[in-house]
Amino acid sequence: MKIDRFDGPVLSLFRMVTGFLFLCHGAASMFGVFGGNPVTGEAVGFAVWPGWWAALVQVLCGGLVLAGLLTRPAAILASGSMAYAFFVVHLPQDLLPLRNGGEPSAMFCWSFLLIAVLGAGPWALDSLLRRRRDGSAEPGHVDVPVRSGGN
Repeated sequence: MKIDRFDGPVLSLFRMVTGFLFLCHGAASMFGVFGGNPVTGEAVGFAVWPGWWAALVQVLCGGLVLAGLLTRPAAILASGSMAYAFFVVHLPQDLLPLRNGGEPSAMFCWSFLLIAVLGAGPWALDSLLRRRRDGSAEPGHVDVPVRSGGN
């Protein structure tokens, strides 16, 4: 059994789960759903810096990464926003993420960096659009010439 045949699907699933969780985190902060902002339990006020803007990045980038659309730029922006959150919000409280509450920021930062480097995987809108642009309808698609005429 060839194990690397699972690389693409596992990368796609990792991207989708990470994007979905990021989207949910942003929706909680922005709209007060799923228990609201993890700190206050409520929605962040409209355009309040930095919370509302961070939630906007989380919703937009999370949705794009989940769908696999503009994946690399969205993942870079998401990774950078989580690095900012870790260094500006969490690190001043304590060095260790376990003690400063920065574990989600650190995990999202590194997860999105991995997605930015490795790409979206085969189950992504980016991949579908690339296949259509290149002329093949599905992964592994091979055009078979059709014979015209008799036997």
